[in-house]
Amino acid sequence: MDRTVALMVFSALMLAGCRENGDSAAGQAMLEYSPSVNEVEVMSLEKKDFSVQILSNGKVSPISGSSLSFPAGGTIVSINFENGDRVVKGDVIAEIENSEQRLALDAASIALSRSELEYLDVLAGLGYSDADSAPENVREIALVRSGLGASRNDYEKARLAFEATSLKAPISGVVANIGKKTWDVTDGDPFCRVIDDSSFEVRFNILESEYPLVAKGQTVKVTPFGQNGTVLPGTVRTVNPSIDENGQIEVCAALDGSPMLLDGMNVKVSVDKYMDRMLVVPKSAVVVRDNLDVLFCYDSGRARWVYVNILAANSDSYAVEANADRGAVLEPGDSVIVSGNLNLADGSVVKVKE
Repeated sequence: MDRTVALMVFSALMLAGCRENGDSAAGQAMLEYSPSVNEVEVMSLEKKDFSVQILSNGKVSPISGSSLSFPAGGTIVSINFENGDRVVKGDVIAEIENSEQRLALDAASIALSRSELEYLDVLAGLGYSDADSAPENVREIALVRSGLGASRNDYEKARLAFEATSLKAPISGVVANIGKKTWDVTDGDPFCRVIDDSSFEVRFNILESEYPLVAKGQTVKVTPFGQNGTVLPGTVRTVNPSIDENGQIEVCAALDGSPMLLDGMNVKVSVDKYMDRMLVVPKSAVVVRDNLDVLFCYDSGRARWVYVNILAANSDSYAVEANADRGAVLEPGDSVIVSGNLNLADGSVVKVKE
């Protein structure tokens, strides 16, 4: 009997111990899986001016420049300038051998003088001492009979051919792209380029959606690659009203001359556009839910889900409006959650960080 009682007492103690252990484990599990409160940071929404920044890459070229070549082939007998030299309009940059053209010009000059004498003889034969005393129809007859009209044309052709053996600067600027040397033969291919480096332009592309944000007269900022500290101002000259096959639009902006600018230089271009009275939030405030943009507002300890449309963006912020198609409402003064929102859902319990 004592042995039986002892066994019953032992069993009761074991059962009590198991119940206590089980209750403890269950309590620990409840603590581990109890929902946590998300800590968030908030800001008060307000309307303010918003700077939209459009970034693009562009290429610099001179506003005025000319590619020069000899009209006819020949042997180059002199080159008077080198790449990078400055020239004045009318300077002779290079010449080709011109003895044949010179002889042709001399012959045309002699023929012209002979025709001028013959012209006066014809007028005298018609009873007029000079051209001033003859009527117009008589002068025309004398011009044809003497061959003076044809001689004048031949002389002009010879003069132009002779002058074409000298390559002259059509504008003032700097010489570039000379690839020939003295005694090389040219066959009419480009010999050099003269660049007016007093003013440049930059051409760059914007997206179709950015077209409303760029207009003629707007200011741009240009930064040459490798010169991060250099920012040059410019002004939009033209916005091409045509979209290319890549969905882009070409913009051209004028730049002042600068020693840092070179023909064909690649640059970064930024265009700033200011939009008045916009609802502005940090980019961190907007997340994607159901493939739509949303933000969360703080409302009495809970997160309220608000669908939004992004109207514009810059490097760190969005200009937004409530998505009316989704019945969303967003007003100045709302407390917008700007951090701790990645895992939030509509109605999530939240706590503002102190």
